[in-house]
Amino acid sequence: MSVKKPEQLLHLVFGGELERVDEVTFKDLDDLDVVGMYPNYSQAYEAWKGAAQRSVDNAHMRYFIVHLHRLLDPAKQNKADASKSCP
Repeated sequence: MSVKKPEQLLHLVFGGELERVDEVTFKDLDDLDVVGMYPNYSQAYEAWKGAAQRSVDNAHMRYFIVHLHRLLDPAKQNKADASKSCP
């Protein structure tokens, strides 16, 4: 009997210091902090929260979660979005 693996929904967590707090333009692309890749949003969120907490004293430092699974298979995402909007 085979065990079904959970669907991989890859997420990237990264951050860096912004030039301004009201824009998303990084001061130095060579200095970005790539926290890691995660198989689901829950794990990515925990990593994001930890990284953001470590940089709380720097108002220009921001961390982001990128939903890579949406970029890798946009057709699948569009179908999922369409099904959610139907009654």
